[in-house]
Amino acid sequence: MKLTLPDGSVKEFDSGASAYDLAKSISPRLAKDSIAARVNGELYDLKRPIETDSTVSIITTGTEEGKDVFWHSSTHLMAQAVKRLYPEAKLGIGPTVEGGFYYDIYTDESISIDDLGKIEDEMRKISKSDFQVSRSELSKEEALEFFKKENEDFKVELINDLPENETITAYTQGEFTDLCRGPHVASTGALRHFKLLNVAAAYWRGDEKNQSLQRIYGVSFPKKKQLDEHLFMLEEAKKRDHKKLGKQLKLFSFHAESPAMPFWHPMGMRLLNQLIDYWKEIHFRHGYEEVRSPFILDESLWHRSGHWDNYKENMYFTQFDEREFAVKPMNCPGHCLIFDNEKHSYKELPIKYAELGIVHRHERSGVTNGLFRVRHITQDDAHVYCTPEQIEAEIVKVMDLVEEIYSNFGFNDYNIELSTRPEKSIGSDEIWEKAETALANALNSKGMKFVINEGDGAFYGPKIDFHIKDALGRSWQCGTIQLDFSMPERFDLKYVGQDGSEHTPVMIHRAILGSLERFIGILIEHHGGDFPSWFAPVQVGIIPVSDKYEDFAKEVNDKLVRSGIRVKFDNRSEKVGYKIREGELEKIRYLLVIGENEVNSDVFSIRVRHSKELLKMTAEDFISHIQQEIKNKN
Repeated sequence: MKLTLPDGSVKEFDSGASAYDLAKSISPRLAKDSIAARVNGELYDLKRPIETDSTVSIITTGTEEGKDVFWHSSTHLMAQAVKRLYPEAKLGIGPTVEGGFYYDIYTDESISIDDLGKIEDEMRKISKSDFQVSRSELSKEEALEFFKKENEDFKVELINDLPENETITAYTQGEFTDLCRGPHVASTGALRHFKLLNVAAAYWRGDEKNQSLQRIYGVSFPKKKQLDEHLFMLEEAKKRDHKKLGKQLKLFSFHAESPAMPFWHPMGMRLLNQLIDYWKEIHFRHGYEEVRSPFILDESLWHRSGHWDNYKENMYFTQFDEREFAVKPMNCPGHCLIFDNEKHSYKELPIKYAELGIVHRHERSGVTNGLFRVRHITQDDAHVYCTPEQIEAEIVKVMDLVEEIYSNFGFNDYNIELSTRPEKSIGSDEIWEKAETALANALNSKGMKFVINEGDGAFYGPKIDFHIKDALGRSWQCGTIQLDFSMPERFDLKYVGQDGSEHTPVMIHRAILGSLERFIGILIEHHGGDFPSWFAPVQVGIIPVSDKYEDFAKEVNDKLVRSGIRVKFDNRSEKVGYKIREGELEKIRYLLVIGENEVNSDVFSIRVRHSKELLKMTAEDFISHIQQEIKNKN
């Protein structure tokens, strides 16, 4: 039997050898780090026999796929422990998610945070037992018979939804068997370093009409050091929680009168407006024209655009003048109407419309999360209308803009995905193939590394997604470039070509910040509320030592304000030390404490956040210093 590696090299084994045998033949280190394999594209357990000539790639614990296998194996470890402690419990699903795994479980007994310790203790016993994890194949009838006997109602429901002739797999470790595609670690002894993190409520299959379950979250790693580092980062993330800092810095709040829609406070509006001003300046510089479309549009428009069939469940509707209207979830149909309002020549293209559109999307209450998932969204939105010949050049220009914006906010590390046609989509196979090829060519021309994300494109076209990494190494999907041949056809958009006849333009949907609300949430956590000077809602705090120096301090305040610097003038009747501490809690970068020395010399001793040294500057030099920071986006 010949096993071909990704580099083209071939090794020969007897039929029935495994990926583990292959890894061991290459190096003992590789065998030790291996956790699973892909055999002819299919995921295999590391020690599952391979019967015929195959192409094999080894999956190690250090890869994303390897981490997924390790975490999914850990869900089974946790579920087995839960079943030992709560024998009547019924298991839902136990997938991996970003940052760990969870299992949805039904039990009459309430499982609280306080119970997680005893579940962990039981998991350690199972790990110490080092049960072999074995894979078995079942027919649908065999699987139904087994899980009905185990009273696993949710598993039975999942099996009933499978096609009649599909082979079903289950994994067994000790007394525990679970329905699962796999692959898994070879034995429970590999799972030694884990932590259960939280318990939350969830609905079976995410439907509020279904049974309420208890969701237990956890995380695990092959090495204790990795787990300790991850738990440390989770603690850091708690300190940086944008909901907590948003309250501390007086930026925003949420209220039951308008669920999942933020109320921006004065300091928050400074932050939001600073982001908006920056967005407008850089888009104008890159050739975009700002437009605005109405919040509410006739229902027929959303049938025409394709949103009705593909996005209706996330939309809000209203009725007046005996007509049905929808509150817009996106800006693209409105931009199509603007484009179609007048005739265009090929010489005008590309035409670039940009809008900070206020859109509304109905997110389920169970998934809303501070600024990260809201129903009222300020969308960084733009559409480029171009000729087919201009596609790749325009996508490259968008990517140049992406790089400039992200670098100004300190995001220089990001991953790129090319997402292809989803099951629910509009447009012909030919159009989709053409669009996917154009995006790939643009990425390659920029020399950008990317991965293919099969089936995750928008319903109207493929897309490029940018996943930025924050200070804690977490990944956030923000930017997106989506190529659309279908919507211009649906709206019968035309331009007059060089040949004098009418042609349909190509439409590029693109966002870089995504939702402004979400991006601000990311920025808060990325910087821990310590914003760079150019972006901070308050750049300088001025504190007069006493009423005697208030007039002079006010003159300094006014001078800074006239220079375009955002200032907080604190003349409250409080002790100076108290006001300094409060300024530090509000994370103000520069604090000017003004007393007799400052009045007499006009040289200020300036406290700089996170520095023990004081800056000594005149007012003019200090203003120049901050203006330079703002200009350079330091």
